[in-house]
Amino acid sequence: MEAPDYEVLSVREQLFHERIRECIISTLLFATLYILCHIFLTRFKKPAEFTTVDDEDATVNKIALELCTFTLAIALGAVLLLPFSIISNEVLLSLPRNYYIQWLNGSLIHGLWNLVFLFSNLSLIFLMPFAYFFTESEGFAGSRKGVLGRVYETVVMLMLLTLLVLGMVWVASAIVDNNKASRESLYDFWEYYLPYLYSCISFLGVLLLLVCTPLGLARMFSVTGKLLVKPRLLEDLEEQLYCSAFEEAALTRRICNPTSCWLPLDMELLHRQLLALQTQRVLLDSVSKKKKKSAVIQAQWFTPVIPALWEAKVGGSLEARSPRPA
Repeated sequence: MEAPDYEVLSVREQLFHERIRECIISTLLFATLYILCHIFLTRFKKPAEFTTVDDEDATVNKIALELCTFTLAIALGAVLLLPFSIISNEVLLSLPRNYYIQWLNGSLIHGLWNLVFLFSNLSLIFLMPFAYFFTESEGFAGSRKGVLGRVYETVVMLMLLTLLVLGMVWVASAIVDNNKASRESLYDFWEYYLPYLYSCISFLGVLLLLVCTPLGLARMFSVTGKLLVKPRLLEDLEEQLYCSAFEEAALTRRICNPTSCWLPLDMELLHRQLLALQTQRVLLDSVSKKKKKSAVIQAQWFTPVIPALWEAKVGGSLEARSPRPA
């Protein structure tokens, strides 16, 4: 065999090994996400929903749980894919000559993006509707009871729903753009219709996120405020000062008018209590003045200075990372 043949063979072997390596890494990542999602769902599911006496319902619930776990793993992978791409790029830039980091390449990221897009469409269009209809199905009238009858009914319902959605989109496309190209574009189901449907549903998800995020944050802060105990440092010092002043005034009146009380009074004890109250009032007054002064200093200096320092730090890091002109 000549030298060019060896080179061609080595290139083919390298491509083969890279492909096998990408498949193994993708499988390991998906298996990890699937296990984490399964643990999460089984941890928070209600036991009464799955511990049923009927074996058929238990089997249906298990199948629906596995479909939901698969969909949740794909969704989690889609969320983590962008941070994974950014982190892998930074690692490659930091360690460009490390042999053990070279598997974090663009081909792996591109393959993961393709897999996430494929399984996202599969989960969104087929698996989630199938899981819903499968749990709600009871089998056709007159057919045998069992999981297979439920599968037949679910497949029929899913096909009818698909035809309904395709017909509605076909009619909407014909109304909006009444030409031959717009109607023929629906024949290209994989390259046109699925990405378009995925983009529309993603847009609706973003709108729903924008609507629900403020409500969720408000709910989260309200629950956190109820659960957390307020620290004693935030007690109202003015109220303690008023209480000390009232008690001091009452003791002073007793000392000045000892004959107004029917019982004999221990004047020495009253004087000691008055001295303790006066000392406590002076301490509370000094602490209140210090807190007011520190709050004024923080409002005037620390509040504007800390964002300025943070912006200077970010600007310096960006300036350090920007390329220098030759």
